[in-house]
Amino acid sequence: MGILNVTPDSFADGGKHFSVKDAIARAEAMIAEGVDIIDVGGESTKPGADRVSESKEEARVIPVITELAKLGTPISIDTTRASIAEKAIALGATYVNDVSGGLADPAMYSIIAKNPKVQYIIMHWRAHSKTMQEHATYKDVVKEVKEELEERINSAIEAGVDPEQIIIDPGIGFSKLGEHNWELLRNIDRIALLGYPILIGASRKRFLGELTGATNPDDREAASIAVTAMVAKQNVWGVRTHSVKPHRDAIATVNAMAKSRVEA
Repeated sequence: MGILNVTPDSFADGGKHFSVKDAIARAEAMIAEGVDIIDVGGESTKPGADRVSESKEEARVIPVITELAKLGTPISIDTTRASIAEKAIALGATYVNDVSGGLADPAMYSIIAKNPKVQYIIMHWRAHSKTMQEHATYKDVVKEVKEELEERINSAIEAGVDPEQIIIDPGIGFSKLGEHNWELLRNIDRIALLGYPILIGASRKRFLGELTGATNPDDREAASIAVTAMVAKQNVWGVRTHSVKPHRDAIATVNAMAKSRVEA
């Protein structure tokens, strides 16, 4: 899943693809590198970020999705607002990546339920970006994330969402400290016990900078690729990344090694 942030303030690529022209150019480059899904977002969710208005988010993402739909690659809308999701679906989006898992907008579940062909990504979330790190308190982060994800899944199903539509995301970096992120990544098998495909979004995040000393997000790419290789070994459904080809190469390498071991 390739990240396409149509924002001026996202932590790794804010402002780089802010115009429709630049966004489509970036999408075309990702397609050339073999991206499977393009995830379009119009609101930064980095720690401390302020919310943008619904009208501003719509003005950012809808023109891009309109043009992106012409390219034929599956589109994901990264939004917590049901109204934005609904408009994106009408334009051809087949994934809704809701970092709040339905907590930010209770109307989201009904939109997903009305569109049974749409896949719904439920992420673990505790609060909006402005205050989310104030909620990074856990006794057993894997257990608590698993339980809170299960609550969101059950709420979605009770609202009419088909379980077959659901993909889960443990929310790396969202209301989590570095130690929490590593613990979750080491224990994906426990999250997998919920029985749903798993998406991991760790690309260039702060905890990788804390590990490597890289203050510039671009300099965290090698660490990001290593995480992709690690989670590919754990058979996650997908990874959400800022670059495409290096991560595809990492996944192909892991798969080739696994095949070699089976054949041996």
